[in-house]
Amino acid sequence: IVVTGSDDHLWKMWALPDGNIIMTGEGHTDWLSGCCFHPSGTQLVTSSGDTTVQIWDFSKRGCILTLEGHARTVWDCSWHSCGDFVASASMDNTSKIWDVNSERCRYTMCGHKDSVNSIEFLPFSNTVLTSSADKTLSLWDAR
Repeated sequence: IVVTGSDDHLWKMWALPDGNIIMTGEGHTDWLSGCCFHPSGTQLVTSSGDTTVQIWDFSKRGCILTLEGHARTVWDCSWHSCGDFVASASMDNTSKIWDVNSERCRYTMCGHKDSVNSIEFLPFSNTVLTSSADKTLSLWDAR
């Protein structure tokens, strides 16, 4: 399975090796910058230039949650291995930890001096790694 974004604000999920489109998602109002599969493989999280993070459910064939709170483009997103939290990295110099069950931001991590370009949870851990245009990597305790 491959997920691709496009300039028309759509993402497409392709089956390999036959190349058939499995699902198309429409909901972001600007270009897509990142995506990550839920650990169970039943959902997808996407980030966008529209400052939002969206969660897509494959069985419902659509967006089930839009997370808003960043002031600028969201460059990247990642699922925690438990599947209950999403991390996002933004051009607003912050990263956020979202609680999917309560549908709210649990933590905002400030400290980078420039855009936060990528974010990743250490598997089976509360540690988050961010990389920034300020030429630094940061490790965060997300508890």
